Amino acid sequence: MSNTLKRWIYVVWVLGIGAFALLHALHLGADFPNHTPWYGDWAKYTDEGWYSNAAIRAHLFGNWYVPGDFNPAPAVPVWPFLEWILFFFTGVTVEAARGLAVAFFFSNLLLSYLLLRTRGSRRMGLLALTLIVTSPFLYCFSRLAILEPMLITLMLTALNITVRLPRLRRRVGASILVGVLFTLMMLTKTTAIFLLPALGWALLATLWQRDSVKAATELRPWNSTSALRCVLAAACAFVVSFGAWMALVVHSGLYADYKYLFFINKYTKPTEIYWPVLSLWWSFHGGLWVDHILIPLAGLLFVGALLAATALSRRNTWGRSLLLDPVFGSSIVGAAGYIFFMTYQNHPQPRYFAVVAVFCFFVVARGTEALVDQAGMTRLLGRAAIALAALAVVLNGLLTFSYATHPEYTFVIAARQLTRYIDEHPNGNRLLVSISGDEITLISHIPALCDDFGTPTAAYPDLATKLARYQPGWWATWNDIDPGTLEDIHTHFSLEQVATFRAFDDPERNVIVLFKLHPLAGGGVREIDGTNLQVPLPDDKIDIPIQ
Repeated sequence: MSNTLKRWIYVVWVLGIGAFALLHALHLGADFPNHTPWYGDWAKYTDEGWYSNAAIRAHLFGNWYVPGDFNPAPAVPVWPFLEWILFFFTGVTVEAARGLAVAFFFSNLLLSYLLLRTRGSRRMGLLALTLIVTSPFLYCFSRLAILEPMLITLMLTALNITVRLPRLRRRVGASILVGVLFTLMMLTKTTAIFLLPALGWALLATLWQRDSVKAATELRPWNSTSALRCVLAAACAFVVSFGAWMALVVHSGLYADYKYLFFINKYTKPTEIYWPVLSLWWSFHGGLWVDHILIPLAGLLFVGALLAATALSRRNTWGRSLLLDPVFGSSIVGAAGYIFFMTYQNHPQPRYFAVVAVFCFFVVARGTEALVDQAGMTRLLGRAAIALAALAVVLNGLLTFSYATHPEYTFVIAARQLTRYIDEHPNGNRLLVSISGDEITLISHIPALCDDFGTPTAAYPDLATKLARYQPGWWATWNDIDPGTLEDIHTHFSLEQVATFRAFDDPERNVIVLFKLHPLAGGGVREIDGTNLQVPLPDDKIDIPIQ
């Protein structure tokens, strides 16, 4: 093949990647695509508003903090801080918030290519980008204003610095930067702690390698003073920077809000002794949410490299070389770390796999190149892996293109119609209570409280106290009513169902039901006696199920 033809192939390839990447930036106000395998992920109903609420409130209402409500910013401040800056230029809009997430997605493409090029060819880097931009899974979740796209950006930035440490003059200074980046990761999403082993592996594998950067097969013994200095520098930078933030949180009286984020993410574990095995299978099998071809292929490539590095190591060294490669190894450890997190939580959610997806696509790209670079049967296996990856690209590309060219706006319309109804039918305080309240605020700017989460304090021990303090005029729920929430509302209000608005495709969460809240006569308070307030009362008008 002539050099001119190769050059044109690469040009067309890059243009195709760019075209699919730009699809992510179209129709930013559209719904999370309906009728996907990930329809039940609650991020599309709640997370965009929750983790943006500090920036939203600061711009719309003059104060980022609402006592007694859900205030996650003390634990994860980086994302709302960037949105706060952005909203000065764009105003508070869901399109601006999602545009910021897409900007991080674009950054992830560049950072992915730069990372992979440190260990392989141009075609390998472009293959990884192709897998990323055509993935319908990443298309759906990279367009939401959630924390994963930024977390991936920070992780890839840290990895890019780490794998280049041997080439840098000031390795200790670069290691300090890695430590600060890890602090930013922890302050973007606390699950970043499960990515620390991947960063550690990349750092040690890079600095301990005996051979050249391109072809390492062994590790040096533990006598590298350079490696030790870099590790200590990164660790100290993290401890100092993260400790400074925690000192500020404690000094500001926000430690309860910081702890509350961990409390709400702690799920009840089964009583059976074997539950971790079932949870591991659940989390591991959840990888198929990402892709039914590429995730199993990544697993096969890892197992193949492991066998080649152990049982077949006398015949060749490619397996050991691949496992000790900082990019391939850190991708395996990073994916495993996040799967371990979901196993420990016993509560995997599709959005969590956005991080796993990127690492697994790296494994596919790097692993197939390692196979193709060999001779004989190994090369044929590599070509078969490339054929499978190409099939996945075609199927995924068609689905992604379909999602991008058929936008729907049901939730935006529902949020605006709900707000218009409230404005046209005054009922006391123009304040909405809803689990999706912050999300609706992001779209329509109506003030809102969360009925599910709120930092418990002496002044606001529960939802009932919060409702008594803020005296909202409205409540919105999805499809049905939780008995516990109804009980809290009933202590101070009766309910009148007044409107419904259809949105999304989840059969259990596809209708927003709006209620007027009517204060009890004389400002009275109903007393809880067993389950007496968990059922419709005579002065209620409720037509949806309570369950």
